[in-house]
Amino acid sequence: MPETLYSKVFDRHIVRELAPGQYQLYVGLHLIHEVTSPQAFAELRDRRLKVRTPERTFATADHAIPTDGSRRPYADVLNEAQVAAIERSAADLGIRYFSPERGEHGVVHVIAPERGLTQPGMTVACGDSHTSTHGAFGALAFGIGTSQVRDVLATQTLAMTRLKTRKVAIQGRLAAGITAKDLALHLIRRLGVRGGVGYAYEYCGSAVEALSMDERMTLCNMAIEGGARCGYVNPDEVTYTYLEGREYTPVGSAWDRAVAYWESVRSDPNATYDHLVDFDASDVRPTVTWGINPEQAVAIDETLPDPASFNGADRMVAEEAYAFMGLTPGSPIEGTPINVAFIGSCTNGRTSDFEAVARLLQHSGRKVSPRVRALAVPGSQRVRDELIAKGIDEVFRQAGFEFREAGCSMCLALNADKLRGSEMCASSSNRNFKGRQGSPTGRTLLMSPQMVAAAAIEGAVVDARRMFSGV
Repeated sequence: MPETLYSKVFDRHIVRELAPGQYQLYVGLHLIHEVTSPQAFAELRDRRLKVRTPERTFATADHAIPTDGSRRPYADVLNEAQVAAIERSAADLGIRYFSPERGEHGVVHVIAPERGLTQPGMTVACGDSHTSTHGAFGALAFGIGTSQVRDVLATQTLAMTRLKTRKVAIQGRLAAGITAKDLALHLIRRLGVRGGVGYAYEYCGSAVEALSMDERMTLCNMAIEGGARCGYVNPDEVTYTYLEGREYTPVGSAWDRAVAYWESVRSDPNATYDHLVDFDASDVRPTVTWGINPEQAVAIDETLPDPASFNGADRMVAEEAYAFMGLTPGSPIEGTPINVAFIGSCTNGRTSDFEAVARLLQHSGRKVSPRVRALAVPGSQRVRDELIAKGIDEVFRQAGFEFREAGCSMCLALNADKLRGSEMCASSSNRNFKGRQGSPTGRTLLMSPQMVAAAAIEGAVVDARRMFSGV
């Protein structure tokens, strides 16, 4: 019978059936960070358990670590305690830790792919919602809770139910100036933040095949925002070219065997899906959120919707969003003033994201508005080093951005990078929930890095294609 990648990888990792429809699944790669692991490690110590497979577990500090170059101990006592705790636990239990002192750290969903840890046909787990990012490689990647982090540390397995599969086919090509972030927001807007509940999303079609690995990671990163448990792209030559020669990928004949396996897990041409949806890539335009969840979004040339156009609970959420955001139904999203601009996160904090913006900044010669505080935060120290080697850090600084150290930064604002009061932030991150960026009244507009740069310069939301026309 023809099978999907989801079915093949899931079935190959089943240890046993725990109950009808529930399985004990082997985890091929376990990623941990400093925020969701301390309680899990404490429970292991209380039960006198060791990490079952430390060589398949990798740790980093990303959420709490400051991005202003602060030295240890960090000014924030909780930040220091969290980072110190994961350092001790990793050392005690034989886990590879990507240390900030050695310049190895970064956002967990950036460093694992860039080092070749994430590979096709794997099961990946991490105590972080956006673990779906790793599905870009043809892996099944799941965000898990702290108690599940404990379970994976102790057993290298996870209890899971089988998901339904939805084939999300995007045909054609994205127009010039349209990014994978625009595509992700467009899909969430159309399918809804609850549309993927109970599903794994398989992203496919000519538009997806044309995406780079970094762009595929952006797309899969946002799968969780559409309610999907995971999202993935079938591995292909783009995947293999990205992985070849990286630190943790096979070499020689082992590489050939790995590629053969990776090819075998691709969805079969006549595989059956529980649901199919089709999109035309030419319909995607620069997209900006206006509300308090990623579904509340419009294209740059649209006006904000009337709450009366929504039904039931969605109408109440829309009314709540307008009250919180201070925006007016029927007004254009373009021209909305901003106070802060943030480029970074596991969604858009990779080298190519900054390179794309730097080209626009350098060739246009435009500067950040004096009314805007603008931060550029690389997703890993390796990304930061690459940008510095190419002189891209100076491009950002000369344009008026603060070029920071690596970390999650203002995506979740667990460090000092926070909104103040009711500031409005143009952000390349993944969530626009109330209080997400550190202030309970702070407001977030999600958009692509290019759109963030344009907003930073204009001091308001603006179509980056028009601002940077001819670049």
